[in-house]
Amino acid sequence: MSDTKLLEIPYLPELITAQAPDEIINLLEEKAPRRTIESVNWADEFPYHPLTTFTVAHSGDKLYIDFFVRCNFLRAENFENQSPVSEDSCVEFFIEPTGELPYWNFEFNCIGTINASHRSERKSPTRLTDAELARIERYPSCGTRPFKELEGLFTWNLLVGIPLDMLGVKYEGKAIDMRGNFYKCASLATQPHFLSWNPIKTEKPDFHQPDYFGKIVLL
Repeated sequence: MSDTKLLEIPYLPELITAQAPDEIINLLEEKAPRRTIESVNWADEFPYHPLTTFTVAHSGDKLYIDFFVRCNFLRAENFENQSPVSEDSCVEFFIEPTGELPYWNFEFNCIGTINASHRSERKSPTRLTDAELARIERYPSCGTRPFKELEGLFTWNLLVGIPLDMLGVKYEGKAIDMRGNFYKCASLATQPHFLSWNPIKTEKPDFHQPDYFGKIVLL
């Protein structure tokens, strides 16, 4: 597709020894490209467009993503893993590690609650186990306690670290071609919205659309 975007994810060996979340975020800010999740794919029904950006890099064994959001409503009612976090103030990352099915979906609300699976189609997910979910690092600026929707002007970020071996990926110093997309949503917020990094051309909101994944290269 002509509007397919390309994201090159740099290798930052400094991330191997970085431990504090602020140190990781600073490395991403200094040395990784910042991208915007700005495609308002269903603007007639869901026009709200909170500012959402992300930076991403890898350490050779872990993929780090730092999401940043500025919004008017903040919601975090789901606090159990594998709950419907897309109802809340939520950011998501979907990835085909080999460039073809199956794909993995990682969905996080603003307090770091996670819903994650891998699948070849939307209807048949294989949910990650509690042990697998525990391996995914999550550092939410909003804390980890749930809360009902708040109205105001909010900025928040979420740093996540996803082990590459969880995706079946072994980095050996050579570029790896992948496909994927990044999203921002909040289906039950006062201003519901469904944004994507790579555009999606379906009639209704649906992030489970591998045909509309962008190109991702692990450098």
